[in-house]
Amino acid sequence: MKLRWKALLGIGLMSLLTLGLAGCSNGNQRSEGVKGNKEIVFATTGDERMSSYHSPKTHKLIGYEVEIDKQIAKGLHRKAVFKEMAVPEELTAIKTGKADMAGEFALSSVYKKNYLFSKTVKYTYGALLVRAGDQSGIHSWKDIKGKRSAGEAGTTYQKWAQYMGAKLVNYDNASGILNDIANGKADFVPNDNYGLHMNVKYSPVKGLAIAKGLYYRTNLMGPGEGYLINKKDTQLQKEVNQQLTKLKKNGTLKRIFIKYYGVDLSKPSNAHIKYFHVPAKYKGLQ
Repeated sequence: MKLRWKALLGIGLMSLLTLGLAGCSNGNQRSEGVKGNKEIVFATTGDERMSSYHSPKTHKLIGYEVEIDKQIAKGLHRKAVFKEMAVPEELTAIKTGKADMAGEFALSSVYKKNYLFSKTVKYTYGALLVRAGDQSGIHSWKDIKGKRSAGEAGTTYQKWAQYMGAKLVNYDNASGILNDIANGKADFVPNDNYGLHMNVKYSPVKGLAIAKGLYYRTNLMGPGEGYLINKKDTQLQKEVNQQLTKLKKNGTLKRIFIKYYGVDLSKPSNAHIKYFHVPAKYKGLQ
């Protein structure tokens, strides 16, 4: 998964490379992309608050990821085109050339073989969404053993939960997960700390909270989150990284993150975060 399971939608949800090209190029040519050099196609889910979601008022696609996408496209003098799809389809779209790139992926070794990485865009860490009353009985790391972890099969978060001894409750999408935590069908959701806080803040599902003091990172998360790009499109990778450097230097990334999260995620956090190394044998499947 994105080495993350998509954040759940605030309205009650919160949610590989063939040799086909997504814009073949050589080192001296501008990347073409799947729609030619007038457009750049971003794969996105459209159901992640605050990353990529539809405004309840205007129904337009908004979010920090969407705004950064548009800034990148603007800097490349191209039009940003969005194709909404689930996480597995995002990966396939980049690989088969149906999209040029996709954001908010962990820049992890899991993807290194099949995709090019952008520079780190977002620095974050994991947390646990639990029932507010008793914190789902999870007050220390050892309490996770035997608890039911809700998430998307095979994600970095479910792999970590499996490593920690949790029972996996895997979902095809984010729908219903918050309700299942609240009603006791599952015990916790391991995911991005800031995304989970948005779930608690905006979801109509009541009785949810973030487990206190249980923040973590794993080897599967890489240095942070950024864009995955077609393995052959080195020119696009170069251009995107140039734009990200500019956006960070001029404060645009900071402004966008503060707009959606109230905190600057373009730099590492100083929070106390425990590190775990998850062996490759854990697949997040059960």
